[in-house]
This record gives sequence, structure tokens and C-alpha cells, in this order.
Amino acid sequence: MEILATQSSLHEIEPLRVLFLHEASFQYVHNKCHLYGWADAYVFTLDGQTIGYGSVWGKENRADRDSIFEFYVLPGFRRWARECFTALRNAAKTPFIECQSNDALITSMLFEQATHIYAEAILFEDDFPTNFPMGNRIFQQGETVESGHPDDRPFVMMEEGVVVATGGMFLNYNMPYADIYYDVHEAYRRIGLGTLMVQELKKAAYSMNRIPSARCNIKNMISKATLLKGGFRVCGHILQGELH
Repeated sequence: MEILATQSSLHEIEPLRVLFLHEASFQYVHNKCHLYGWADAYVFTLDGQTIGYGSVWGKENRADRDSIFEFYVLPGFRRWARECFTALRNAAKTPFIECQSNDALITSMLFEQATHIYAEAILFEDDFPTNFPMGNRIFQQGETVESGHPDDRPFVMMEEGVVVATGGMFLNYNMPYADIYYDVHEAYRRIGLGTLMVQELKKAAYSMNRIPSARCNIKNMISKATLLKGGFRVCGHILQGELH
């Protein structure tokens, strides 16, 4: 029995990625890494038969390929998942691993083969709708952001003709998810506008046939509380570790 990890292309692994994303059934934050050419892919073969794939990218610098972030083995071959992961490590020579804790397969590899594990971010999924009153505030789509990011959808909240908060959603994650973000101008903070932005951005996402999701830094307790009040719930974390 011979298990190999051979560098491949996005085109070759795409059918396997379709299976991976279907099985995952959550917003996968690293999905854009493939779309923008930030990752290298490896195909796993067992005696010449393709049984899965893995992907690496740069943990700090996108040009590097020092962190395994995606790992998938076909269900019928998962008894060899450990051997596939070892083959990927040997081929890519990566010292780090990062993953979403709601991705069970790669998370099992992280806890088995990594040290100095820590959570970098909190992941959220939609839980329930809210109906907080808007008062005299208006939520509407704003002007196109200067960055020109093709997947960004900017929105603003107005109060008496003044922009008091901004926000949007990124659509460059796996379908049908939308990653929302917001920012309340400093003079208008701590009066519930963040929660209103979350509420309205969720509605905007659903109006585009997208499922709203979100994330925040593990230490940002204010953002966490706002997202929870706005109807999200914690569904996982982004974990990082050093491979030993």
C-alpha cells in the first residue's frame, strides 16, 4: 500500500472540493484562498487511486506556503486519514496548521499532531431573527467602496442626515454564505447601533439569497456580544498550531 501527496491544481481538486464544501455545510473562511491563487493543492493517492486532497498557504505572508489549512479524504478511505496527512506534511514541508473547529477531520489532525494550539477568531452562524426598532434611522446601500473589492457590498446607517455606522458583507466565501462586518462611528457607540447594523445586514443578506455569517477576533468581547444580541450564535473557532 502506497499513499502519496502530489502537488496538483485547483482544477484537478475542484470535484473533491465540491464534496468537501457540501459535507461541511458551514461558511468556510479559507474558501477565497483558492479563488485568489493564495494556495497550493496536493492530491492524495492510494496505490494510484485519488482519495482526497490537501491545501497549504502562508500563515502570515500570502506568498509563503507554510500552513496546512484544508484537508479532505473521501469517506470510504478515512481509515487512512492520518497517513494522508503525514504524506501532505512531508510533501509540503509545512510547520503550521490552521483550521475551523467545525471542520472535524482537519481539527482531529490538529489536536493529534500540533502543539501550542490557540484560537485566533470566533465563528458565528445565524440563530434567530431580531426586530429592534430603528427609530428615525435609515439603513441603505451606500456608495461603492474605494478599494473596489468585487465581492464587497457596502451599507450605511443614517440618522438625521448623518452617517452614524457603516457595514457590508463579503461574498467571496462558499455559497450561499455572506460574511458581514460593521463599524459604528466613535461618537455614536454604546447606544445599540452595532446591533441594529447586524440586524439589517442579516436582512440584506437574505434578500440576496445569502445566509449571513460572521467572525471576530477571539479577544473582541464587544463585537462578540453585539453579534450574539443580533441573533447569531457561536459555531466554532479558527484554530492555529505548530506541527511537531
